[in-house]
Amino acid sequence: MRFSVLASGSTGNSIYVENDDYAFIVDAGLSGKKMEQLFTKIDRNMKKLSGIFVTHEHSDHIKGIGVLARKYNVPIYANAKTWQAMDGLVGDIPVEQRFEFDMDTVKHFGSLAVESFAVSHDAADPMFYTFHEGSRKLVIITDTGYVSDRMKGIIRGADSFVFESNHDVNMLQMGRYPWSIKRRILSDVGHVSNEDAAIAMSEVVFDKTTNIYLSHLSKDNNMKELARMSVSQTLQSCGIMVGEHVHLFDTDAEEPTKLVTV
Repeated sequence: MRFSVLASGSTGNSIYVENDDYAFIVDAGLSGKKMEQLFTKIDRNMKKLSGIFVTHEHSDHIKGIGVLARKYNVPIYANAKTWQAMDGLVGDIPVEQRFEFDMDTVKHFGSLAVESFAVSHDAADPMFYTFHEGSRKLVIITDTGYVSDRMKGIIRGADSFVFESNHDVNMLQMGRYPWSIKRRILSDVGHVSNEDAAIAMSEVVFDKTTNIYLSHLSKDNNMKELARMSVSQTLQSCGIMVGEHVHLFDTDAEEPTKLVTV
């Protein structure tokens, strides 16, 4: 199993996951043209895409879904409430390409198992995914106001994490955003801060974890260096040696991460 964070942030989100038989993306929050360019950068062909898993209906996660579905005849997977919320936002998608992926269920694609789980975000029915192949596990969790004990139980012990580290609380509080937006981001249905993300990671990172990709970083209320420092300090205070066994990586809104094996 291999993956790349194609894009991450408020301007668009998409993550590529493949094994020897299937190739998927989680969300397509950029234009169809931009998604094709990102695929080219990781030396992959959009024509071989097996499906798109949707997390929720916000535009930075679904912008390119309609175009890709129609151009490449790609199956789209989302839960019922998300499908309803996407009506009118993604254009016409043929019924034979519309698949329901219920919350807290597992779908199998050959040797690849994809598990959905609930998160806390201001969307109709937001959910994210873990990917399993044999003993290997990849977790994708962003766009959640907090990481509950239930979420931790599902994501615990992954080999690789794509984990939200959205904002620094002080930068957000002192920044230019209106209070209504600050309150939304800080709420239980907003986004996870560097500090809260780090605490959650310290409870779910096990010996087998080797890679953590810090994702959905705010362009206005965070810095890559600050996010890395917050997470590193917390993990190392818990005895998790960052840079020796666990490696931290940044994600970007413009450039995909290197395609790596889980």
